[in-house]
Amino acid sequence: MTSSIKNICVFASSSNSVQEIFYNEARELGLLIGAAGMNVVYGGSRRGLMYACAGAAAENGGALIGVMPEKLADMGFANPKDCKEFYVTTGMRERKAKMDELSDAVIAIAGGYGTLEEISEMIVQKQLGYNNKPIVILNTDNFYNSLIEFFDNTIKRNFANDSAKKLYYIAQNPQDAISYILNYVPEEIGSKFAIR
Repeated sequence: MTSSIKNICVFASSSNSVQEIFYNEARELGLLIGAAGMNVVYGGSRRGLMYACAGAAAENGGALIGVMPEKLADMGFANPKDCKEFYVTTGMRERKAKMDELSDAVIAIAGGYGTLEEISEMIVQKQLGYNNKPIVILNTDNFYNSLIEFFDNTIKRNFANDSAKKLYYIAQNPQDAISYILNYVPEEIGSKFAIR
């Protein structure tokens, strides 16, 4: 099967202080993205898990597309020299919109409040029919177990339809994440995923 997906948006921590297991899986994911002939849309810095993934993808033939808000770029975090394309946005909302525009698929690896906000917005965008991209949550070392439990409870208590589980995919390792994306078959979206 030939995938039409070329650019994968990776949401991830920018922290340089997390456990090594997270860096290892981020790098493995990046290597697989590059090996599959795909590129990484990411936050545009040389920090944390986001760059561990992006840098590994670049080492393995993938191109990097960086998107950074002006405030962070002005603080010296921008990494345009490693990127095939680099965009500076006026703020975080514009950054998310640009990353969405540039990507064909989304993977959230371990991260903090920013990553949670980003992946949540992409799920809602898909729920309402604004995109039909594969959305993957990579559950390294069970990092997202509590979030998955929250999502399940949201459905159980009728804040979302049971079909909402099809909006995203929980991957247990990088190979699982890439396999899902490469074999993704879009479903009809919109009304059946609508908020109750």
